[in-house]
Amino acid sequence: MRKRLIQVLGFLSTSLGWLFILCTMAMDYWRITQLGGQGGSFIIRVAWYWSNLWKDCFTDSTAVTNCRDFPVLWTVTPFIQGVRGLLMCGLTLGFFGVVFCFVGMECTYIGGGEKTKDKLLLSGAVFHFFGGVSDIAGYCLYINRIARTTFAPSIGPGVLRYDLGPPIFLGLVGCFFILLGSLLYAVTVCRVICPESKVIYAYGSGTYMVPRSGGRTRYTGYYRPYTSYIGSGRSSSSRASKLSRTTPEKMSDRDAFV
Repeated sequence: MRKRLIQVLGFLSTSLGWLFILCTMAMDYWRITQLGGQGGSFIIRVAWYWSNLWKDCFTDSTAVTNCRDFPVLWTVTPFIQGVRGLLMCGLTLGFFGVVFCFVGMECTYIGGGEKTKDKLLLSGAVFHFFGGVSDIAGYCLYINRIARTTFAPSIGPGVLRYDLGPPIFLGLVGCFFILLGSLLYAVTVCRVICPESKVIYAYGSGTYMVPRSGGRTRYTGYYRPYTSYIGSGRSSSSRASKLSRTTPEKMSDRDAFV
């Protein structure tokens, strides 16, 4: 029951994180900056410049927005193209991770036996982990580009200092959920990662047997073998000859005393 509950929590966590990252791909305001609105003039004019992964936009104080879509694939800014690629790679790995984990969960009735389901669940956790790392790398690349411009001591003319928008934070939260879910999956199948080693201990000449109700020694489940010297063999014959030699001597001594 505990294993199923942990797996369900891991599935919800990874699926929610995957949806968060998917939503950020289409959201606006990845970066935003504001111009104007200062100085206390009679008519305050404010303009916002903002961007996402697909376009640059300008919104004035009358709420009119003008956008310019990014050019075709091969002429996009390199860091934008890198962020797109990393996020797409992370989403693809996350999709396969969701499928594998759904089939490998204990509460589903598909996927084969218990060992096979555990292996599928472990594979899905690995896919989720690497997908989350890829998504984090994409967001960090975007943040690094903005931070370099924002905290630069001097910038060129026409270069704006942008701030981070809500999609960045939502995506980082999604990455955290994905990594947390993959960790929960790994906890439930840790015996696949580190299988238990079976060690049989032998105490002296003891032989392991299934414990019964009576006749046990102080070693639980271990019995001392009964060794019989009756029968053939050099040892038994030598013992018999030794007894035959000592017995008449003792009898003769007693008769002599009497």
